[in-house]
Amino acid sequence: MKKDTTKNRVVNYHVMPSKLWRKLKKHLPKQPQQKGAGRPRVQDRDVINGIWYVLWTGCQWKAVKQEWFHVSSSTLHERFQTWTKAGIFDQLFNIIVRFYARERHIGWKWQSVDSKMVPAPLGGAKTGKNPTDRGKSGAKIHLLVDESGAPLAIHITGANEHDKWSVDDLVIHITVKRPNSEQHLCGDKGYDYEDVHQFVKAQRYQSHIKHRRRRNEPKLEDCPIPGEASFPARRWWWNEP
Repeated sequence: MKKDTTKNRVVNYHVMPSKLWRKLKKHLPKQPQQKGAGRPRVQDRDVINGIWYVLWTGCQWKAVKQEWFHVSSSTLHERFQTWTKAGIFDQLFNIIVRFYARERHIGWKWQSVDSKMVPAPLGGAKTGKNPTDRGKSGAKIHLLVDESGAPLAIHITGANEHDKWSVDDLVIHITVKRPNSEQHLCGDKGYDYEDVHQFVKAQRYQSHIKHRRRRNEPKLEDCPIPGEASFPARRWWWNEP
């Protein structure tokens, strides 16, 4: 039997896989024909490689050197913002998830939900006052990932929206169809609400949400579910595409 080595492939942070690029480029805006003798427009392939690097490493745009991708950091950021406003990245995310499902195979058995607050000083429709940052304008990124930490659904809200309201959006908008197999959903105590538990159960998940001790509730010495009350909630970080 041929050994499956898909999970052992090394990620090239500087170059998007060619197979994935061939699928994505069909959904990018067509480049206008250049008139005159001005500087030629930077190729989308170079821009995608630069954006791919920034998203993988989490570095600042200005940290990207022009000689790496033959494109300046300002051009990378400008093209990223333009495509984002046009909704291009919503389409690209769906394509990437389906590519991941086909090439690496989704680990459905264990899934996890979590969120991260990010500053948004310029404001916008999907921002709100961050309660942990002196009420400054911010956004919250909600993620649902598989057992390898690969995102299957993303939901953006204002920083002041409670985590529990995002669970149904994440599960319902998973890009690929969930199989009828055993599946566990993990979350921290910010998701420990009765309506969340009911929804998770209705979606055929086994719930593993860290218990949130209520007011006047005695501290449990022995939790009936190992690890769910006395230890941090399970978390995954996305290390491979």
